[in-house]
Amino acid sequence: MRTDPDPTPLRVLDLTDELAFQGARLLVGIGADVVRTESGAGLGPAARAHWHAGKRWTPVRDMAELDALAAGADVVLESGPRARLRGLREDGSSRWPHAVHVVVTPFGLTGPRRDWAVDDLVLASAGGMTWLGGRPDGQPTPPPREQAFQIAGAHAAIGALLAVVSGSPQLVDISAQEAVAATLETAAVAWIHAGRFPVRSGGVYEHVAHQIFETADGYVAGGYSGSPRMWTDLLAWMAERGEAGDLLDERWQDAAFRWRERPHVDEIVRRFAQGQSAAGIAEEARRRALPWAEVVPPERLTAHPQLRDRESLVTVTGEGLPDGGVENVGFPWAALPRPVALPALHEADGDAPWHHPAREHRQREQSRTRAMEGVRVLDLTWVLAGPYVTKQFGEHGADIVKVESRHRQDPTRFAPSMHLRPGSDPDDSGYFINFNRNKRSVALNLRTEEGRRLLRELVPHCDVVVENFSPGVLARWGMDYASLRELNPDVVLVSMAGVGQTGPWREAVTFADTLAAMSGLSYETRDPGGPPQGLTFGLGDMIAANSAVLATLDLLARGRGGHVDLSQLEAMAATMGPAALEPVLGADAPDPRTAEHPNRSPHAVPHGVYPVAGVDRWLAVSVTDEGQWHALTRLAELPSSEGDLASRREHEDEIDAALAAWTRGQDGHKLAELLQAEGVPAAVVATGQDLVEADEQLAARGFYTVLDHPLTGPVPHEGIVARLAATPGGLDRPAPLLGQHTGEVLRELLGLTDEQLTALTAEGVTE
Repeated sequence: MRTDPDPTPLRVLDLTDELAFQGARLLVGIGADVVRTESGAGLGPAARAHWHAGKRWTPVRDMAELDALAAGADVVLESGPRARLRGLREDGSSRWPHAVHVVVTPFGLTGPRRDWAVDDLVLASAGGMTWLGGRPDGQPTPPPREQAFQIAGAHAAIGALLAVVSGSPQLVDISAQEAVAATLETAAVAWIHAGRFPVRSGGVYEHVAHQIFETADGYVAGGYSGSPRMWTDLLAWMAERGEAGDLLDERWQDAAFRWRERPHVDEIVRRFAQGQSAAGIAEEARRRALPWAEVVPPERLTAHPQLRDRESLVTVTGEGLPDGGVENVGFPWAALPRPVALPALHEADGDAPWHHPAREHRQREQSRTRAMEGVRVLDLTWVLAGPYVTKQFGEHGADIVKVESRHRQDPTRFAPSMHLRPGSDPDDSGYFINFNRNKRSVALNLRTEEGRRLLRELVPHCDVVVENFSPGVLARWGMDYASLRELNPDVVLVSMAGVGQTGPWREAVTFADTLAAMSGLSYETRDPGGPPQGLTFGLGDMIAANSAVLATLDLLARGRGGHVDLSQLEAMAATMGPAALEPVLGADAPDPRTAEHPNRSPHAVPHGVYPVAGVDRWLAVSVTDEGQWHALTRLAELPSSEGDLASRREHEDEIDAALAAWTRGQDGHKLAELLQAEGVPAAVVATGQDLVEADEQLAARGFYTVLDHPLTGPVPHEGIVARLAATPGGLDRPAPLLGQHTGEVLRELLGLTDEQLTALTAEGVTE
């Protein structure tokens, strides 16, 4: 599986627009030599410093010069509307077949909507993300800071390295809509398994008892789901303060009863939080190992003690920046030496940045049908972030050996609140089924010494180990990175602790909502003048997971082992760069949002979601230029205005009111078709049901793949995002039953006999 390490950096030609800026930035973070053909002059200082630090740029005057530049690139990363792509031939093939050519378009290169236009709001709506955000009594809103674009960019970087690992230069097709649709936790999965879909709830999680609570001086995120200790220790804390109310009664010890009566519990917890400071609650919660965190603004990230101790911040230096540079959020893992100093985007020296052709991609000893074929992964993860990592490896050909047991109960298997469909059991949990396909399950009781011994014996047979235990657990088992290297010198260990393996907060217990609070993301979910709402799905888990996938592929592409100390906090903070820099460098434009219009944008008018026929149904519309404005006014009677943005801004209230009056009562899907036909970015604010049953683009591209599960029968699963032309991925097997492959794997890899397996079962080791 291994190749000889190549010390030369990956050479990346960056032809991205904002749809995939994040992809190019993440490749900078692994040390790639990234060259743009545009100077980024159209961006504000904060955006330019964040997205393009560490890159060079060189102008190209024509296609001949672009071809000459591409000839030296290992990877070409290109994004934007299909009609504006420069690297595709008329037959859909790549103009640069020597390279890995990753193309990110709003809806993919095929399908009836392949030419539809988007901005982040329209993309988030088409992909199902907008539906999940906002107050129940207000408009749906997407996550802040263009998270839909950032998710698409992350998958672009993943697609690039999958192709590099495969050894085959090839075209990689990334649909931004599919990238978003694969990042919704249960939004579509609940419809598939239970015939319902979650609705926006102002940040109150549907499957775990967590939300944002107001304090005496701010806000905290937290709750009482997880292990029984999370409840008992919180209750003890509340009792010490005399604020437990009637929760000390015996009946509240029953988790099922507590869940049914959640509103009552939440009200008492709310009163408990209101009497304390946000920082005080967060500090005491860390001392008690409880998952609570202060909701902080992004501008405080560069002062965060955990980020500073781990030297995860980046210093950006260069023209137009303050003397000594400006501190920015860094990258999700320590691929570059820390501390990191990056020059701002600067012009390349000489006529061309690369003076020699691109390296030849190494062909494997045996032809691969999938990018990660021949790679075996030992999966020690649970819940969402970790399984989302190994899910991606499995769908691209890796053999995933998932170690689990009844003694460390994965909530997505065992917790009734996460089963989605009432009456299902641990082997029939819809949540677990979706995120654990293409894996083999080995039941090992790691509370026993024999179970831990067998786990160590599996390590020499695996290329990658992925774990999300608390820091220190693996070391106590003799499985820290140094010990694993003794078992397997080339092993890649991926650790996915909430805030990392080191630092003053390393013992902090984190959930998705507490990490969002720490990273500044939750703070930015507030409406102007209102409280932060948080998110109602595990976006942070997906962000961290994509980062872990990329870090692992980087090591595999380099042909060497290593320890990926991934901090989920750092991964999420890395998406908040412009927000962290704006207090120092200034915002591009004033924020036009209001409580009544939370989706307004500095760069587009109109820009928002507008009511259409049906109960709580909405259409996202964005007009960024005069051509789109004139097209819209040919369809709808809107207040007269000059076509430029400033004139439209003066009449924004009247425009929004008139547009809402026009859309109300019309079929949203038909209206989106009409507007897109005229070049106006628009999309229905999709629910999980829309994505699974009513989206002709996802259907045409076969995004939802049916697998035959032994208990549920044929069931759709969310599909593969990175579509590699030469080494395509695939969904081959449904999620395993608990321990389904224990005998198979232990015979195959460790050579155990039937008699030994019977003895292990009798001793409770394989349960």
